[in-house]
Amino acid sequence: MKTFTTATLLATVGVFALSGCASTGNVTPQYVPPSTYQNYDCQALSQEYNRVNRYVEAARNEQSTFAASGVGVGISAGRWGISPNISFGVGKSNNTKARDAKLSRLYGERDAIVQSARIQRCSFANGIKIYGE
Repeated sequence: MKTFTTATLLATVGVFALSGCASTGNVTPQYVPPSTYQNYDCQALSQEYNRVNRYVEAARNEQSTFAASGVGVGISAGRWGISPNISFGVGKSNNTKARDAKLSRLYGERDAIVQSARIQRCSFANGIKIYGE
């Protein structure tokens, strides 16, 4: 019974440790003035909104922030003799800052498109929320 309790405790601690490493945080949009899109009509704004959304999805799926590098099994020799060695490689990717900067810019463009569409009373912008709403 004591072995079962210890194993359960270790498994629970492991799950909480790994879930803490997998958080990505929030990305705040850069400010893009809605006047950038003032010469677009409703159809062009809708197409631009869809294009930016495709880029957002591609950037989100570009690279996960959690990367597992595998399990290593080997034999090590040291001061106390030869012993088996097992290592687990889990870490974070180094490219998250570039991805977050790209997402921030894209979110800002998307918000500016929606604001411009609201000014022109385009129907596709009804019900779309922007940052801070």
